[in-house]
Amino acid sequence: MSKKKSEQFEEAVKRLQAIVEKLERGDLPLEQSMESFAEGMQLVQLCHQKLEEAEKRVQILTKDQQGAWTTTPFEPISKDSAEDSP
Repeated sequence: MSKKKSEQFEEAVKRLQAIVEKLERGDLPLEQSMESFAEGMQLVQLCHQKLEEAEKRVQILTKDQQGAWTTTPFEPISKDSAEDSP
């Protein structure tokens, strides 16, 4: 039985945190640092993919003018528009 997507994401984040801590200590040989960095980049891509998948499934629950509940797709703020706001 495969793991739930949320468990995969959580494990990837934990592993990524461990890699970052190990690299920040600076006591690894260069070759091992490069391997850890490559693994970390793969984990970043995995996490990014999982977050995008989750973002696509998120919907916003709102009330219309008649008071009925409706759902609308979640549209994240783009990086460009976020930088323009005060």
